[in-house]
Amino acid sequence: MSIQKFISRNLPEKAVYWGNPVNNGFGSYNYDSPIEIDCRWEEMVQYIEEDNGEAILSRAVVYTNVDLQEKGLLYKGTLLSLMESGMDSAGEIDHTLIQGVFEVKRWGKTPALNSTTVFLRKAYLTPFLT
Repeated sequence: MSIQKFISRNLPEKAVYWGNPVNNGFGSYNYDSPIEIDCRWEEMVQYIEEDNGEAILSRAVVYTNVDLQEKGLLYKGTLLSLMESGMDSAGEIDHTLIQGVFEVKRWGKTPALNSTTVFLRKAYLTPFLT
């Protein structure tokens, strides 16, 4: 079994990811349309350090096979499950209407053993506050 198949097999859950956060000038961010990704979601509480050295409390760690961005958003579940609870008046999924959305505070990627092309990504999350 290839290392890429091994990693993919160990990502049994789904998450919805809003990437490419761009400051909108009004104190919040605009994001690309949400996409569904494979992941392994572990709920745990641990302190992590932000770039400025401040310690913050992470509430979850997510492993995935796609690059994430700090300030991006994640929701544990599928796009279909969000369509039932998080639609705005225009029929778009609105992350501010959904409970359980988390913000990516830190993330990194590590090459798989004996590989320079396959990576495992790990993100530390905090609850997203609207």
